[in-house]
Parts: sequence; C-alpha cells; structure tokens
Amino acid sequence: MSTTSGPKPGVGGEGFSAAAPEWLLGVNPTLDRSWRNPPPGPVGEAVDWFRTFSPPARPERRSAVLVLFGPRGAQLHQSAADPPTAPDLSGYDVLLTERAHTLRSHAAQVVCPGGHIDPGDDGPVHAALREASEEVGLDPATVDVVGELPSLYLHPSGTAITPVLGWWRQPHPVSAVDRAEVAHVVRADLGHLLAPANRFTVVAPMGFRTAAFETDGLVVWGFTANLLANVFALAGIDRPWDQGATRPLPDHLAAAYWNF
Repeated sequence: MSTTSGPKPGVGGEGFSAAAPEWLLGVNPTLDRSWRNPPPGPVGEAVDWFRTFSPPARPERRSAVLVLFGPRGAQLHQSAADPPTAPDLSGYDVLLTERAHTLRSHAAQVVCPGGHIDPGDDGPVHAALREASEEVGLDPATVDVVGELPSLYLHPSGTAITPVLGWWRQPHPVSAVDRAEVAHVVRADLGHLLAPANRFTVVAPMGFRTAAFETDGLVVWGFTANLLANVFALAGIDRPWDQGATRPLPDHLAAAYWNF
C-alpha cells in the first residue's frame, strides 16, 4: 500500500510553507510504514480502521473531503521541527462545517468540506479543493496539499471517500456560501478538540457506537469523528480519553440518522 504523499501547493499556490508542522507531514509516511505490519497501539488501530473500510474496486460513487489544518495566528510560536506538546496544539485548528438541517441526507452532521468527484475534476485533490471553495469560499491558492489518504467506503451510500490532507498556509476568513447547504463553519481548536473532557462515545439508534468530539457547541461523530481520531493517532498527537464515557446521540442528529 502506498498513499499519495509529499507536499505540493494547491491550485495557484506559490510553494509549500515551512510552517507546516512535522506531525502533519508524518501522517502519510507513518501509514505507509505500518500498512503491512501494523504495530500495537493507536497507530496499528488506525491502520486497521483504514484497512477495514477499504472500498471495492468499483464503488457506486466517489467523493473527496479536505481535512484542512492551519495555524491559529499569534498563538503559534512553535518551530515546525519541534514535536508538539499538549499546550502547543492550541496553536492549530481544523476546518469543519455543519451541514444544513434541512438537507435530505446527513442533515446537521459536522463534516470536513467535500463532496462528489465530478467528471471534470482532476482527481480527489481537485474535487476536495473545489468543494471547499464552493461551500465556504476557501481560496485553493492558500492551501498546500500534504497528501491523500486511502479511500474509505461508506456501505450505506455505496460511496468511496478519499481524505485529502491539507495545510492552510495563508488562512483567510471563510463562511457558508449557501445556507441551504452549510449551516455553520468552524475552525476547531485542536487543543480544545483533543481535551479528554470533550471526547466521548455516542450511542446512535440501533446501538451503533462511535467516537465523538464536542467543539463550538457542536457534536462531531460518525465517519468524520473516526477519520479525525485516526489522523490524530497517525500524527502522534492523540491523547488518552475515557472511551467508556457515553452519551446518546443528540435528538436532531438521531432524527436524521436513517437519511443517507
């Protein structure tokens, strides 16, 4: 297995920024090294998760999502070569959106920007950047693409999703372009997101259980929460949390659970 890695500028970018942290640059190499013989512990569990959700050769649909990390302004003083410590993670964030509550599928879910790979897209990277531009007004020229992760298969919808890791070299204001699609846009502080008090297991209808985060008054659960948790594990920045702490899925999310 080989993931697509190696930093490269986004569409119209001026080159890769040295400000990208080592933990982010190390995600794809760690996954590559561990794929054949997953080590015990969080990295091995992350590898197993990606392998478990490998898509079939011909999925019904193909999509891409942009997992975009960035610096939080003056809070970021750490050298890119330095390993992160717990306080330093508050110098980084990840871009998330809450889908509109009126959508027919995945209503109100907190997700990474993204969507279907259209015939005119030049692969998952182009699709992820295009969708982020259409959803929140992201300028692709401000993003450095760190790499693609292995595609993941969502059985209910028959969709193979390719996560695209990105570093937001030049952050700028973003907001919902179309409120009929996106309700809120948040830059979730990693220090807050990874705090054990903000992590728990949600119990969805039919007893389905999944990791979850709480941030900015929103609950991140399901595919997006699992994707983030496994990226954090591969990056070496995850923190222990009480996986026995459970909460029911909020009513507005439970109501949309069956709409894929």
